[in-house]
Amino acid sequence: MDRRNFLILAASGAGALALAKLPRPAAAAVAERIEKLRRSDAEWKRLLTPQQYDILRQEGTEAPFSSPLNHEKRGGLFACVACDLPLFPSRFKYDSGTGWPSFYDVLPGHVETKIDLKLGVPRTEYHCARCGGHHGHVFDDGPRPTGLRYCNNGAVLKFIPERT
Repeated sequence: MDRRNFLILAASGAGALALAKLPRPAAAAVAERIEKLRRSDAEWKRLLTPQQYDILRQEGTEAPFSSPLNHEKRGGLFACVACDLPLFPSRFKYDSGTGWPSFYDVLPGHVETKIDLKLGVPRTEYHCARCGGHHGHVFDDGPRPTGLRYCNNGAVLKFIPERT
């Protein structure tokens, strides 16, 4: 084996190892079946603000510490702003210090994940299971009991307070 083929083989092996170490959401309780919502790009542009469109449909990111939801501490649900699907109960929220609303778990079956290689390093990206909108990335540096951090763009969440 020549040096070039050895380097290609080594690089592909390192990539496979990196993919194997990516955080995977826990296989929680049986998830409900979520019916998919399909809209044209023109419909999304009409329904969403420019910032929401950029994040949800173009996989953009809001500036850190810009979301008022960072400071939301009431009981309730955090839902997708585009389709109202609840994603996170407030009991899963914690202050990660990153500048984005962060959660250590998600409602079972309410997000779907895929590998994101845009920065050259594999990351786990998650999307709303109903509308497919991009919400953020999940990392393995969160608190117990899951050890996960769902780092969410606050501009694409809406908070629904508990009724008291």
